[in-house]
Amino acid sequence: MDKAVERKLAGELVNEIKRLAGRADRHLRFMEVCGTHTVSIFRAGIRQLLPENVELVSGPGCPVCVTPDDYMDKAITYALRADTIITTFGDMLKVPGSKSSLMEAKTQGADIRIVYSPMDSLNVARENPDKKVIFLAVGFETTAPTAAATVLAAKQAGLTNLYMLSAQKLVPPVMHALLNDPEVHVDGFLLPGHVSVITGTEPFQFLVDEYHMPGVVAGFEPIQILRALVRLMQQAVRGEARIENEYEDVVKPGGSPAAQRATDEVYEPADAGWRGIGIVPKSGLRMREKYAAFDIERLIPLDIPMGRNKPGCRCGEVLRGIVTPKECPLFAKACVPTHAIGPCMVSVEGVCAAWYKYGQGRFTYGK
Repeated sequence: MDKAVERKLAGELVNEIKRLAGRADRHLRFMEVCGTHTVSIFRAGIRQLLPENVELVSGPGCPVCVTPDDYMDKAITYALRADTIITTFGDMLKVPGSKSSLMEAKTQGADIRIVYSPMDSLNVARENPDKKVIFLAVGFETTAPTAAATVLAAKQAGLTNLYMLSAQKLVPPVMHALLNDPEVHVDGFLLPGHVSVITGTEPFQFLVDEYHMPGVVAGFEPIQILRALVRLMQQAVRGEARIENEYEDVVKPGGSPAAQRATDEVYEPADAGWRGIGIVPKSGLRMREKYAAFDIERLIPLDIPMGRNKPGCRCGEVLRGIVTPKECPLFAKACVPTHAIGPCMVSVEGVCAAWYKYGQGRFTYGK
């Protein structure tokens, strides 16, 4: 789209949001539950274009951020074993555990390798048959199918030294938990585009059926986000509640059946811990019994208690949309990207990292 046309369209959408806001009889809060949305919103300065009675808040949409300390402590413990190689995405290296990080373990001699896909771990396992290769399977519904496909490929290839340390999370159950939290107040959700590609829109219907809450699936370009916000505003102002899809070119109602089959073959729902939220029933994935041989926690179980936020760190409240990063006493002081206290400052999709990098946002649109 031509930049001039894009600016004109953005201005029209912002004006429509303002017009609808004038008809609202209350302050409206909409939550995005996708880290990519958070970054896009900040990069474009969308928050600053909204009228005073319309607020965007960030939820638990960053898988690295919601991973609790005990998972990192387990990863570090495994990494320090002489017979082990850890494979992981790069943003996991600086995520703090209760006492250290994978980066610090690496300086102590741990063999930790950055991969761009779980599938890359297959070659590492083949090339190191005398080592246990453990992939740190952290993510939402979006990455679970690839982790599952890696397990299936390892089984087919007869690899017996590849394992998963799983912390896969499911988005709809944690949204349930947020809406049942008396401290969390939202009027609608900007639903995650990437997750919806896999799941489709049906898993979010509970928002309407149980909470009379509107939700709109959005893409990641500023125009797509603004269009989704217009739809949310229209529903909120009219007192309506529907699940709508503003990302129809990519997201289909039934999602990706092939990806769902792969995930369902390898994983089953399980209770899972979320940073700042606690244990959420059936909000995680664990490997089924038939694939237990690929689960490192079944081979070498560790008794590590769930950690707590560092003193002063308010990551847990930020992830629930209760406070903004600037309300955390550590933000941009003791906690910066080069020396993060909490994971929200580590990940490229972290709320605190977005606030730090983009500040209050640049007025990219609507001028």
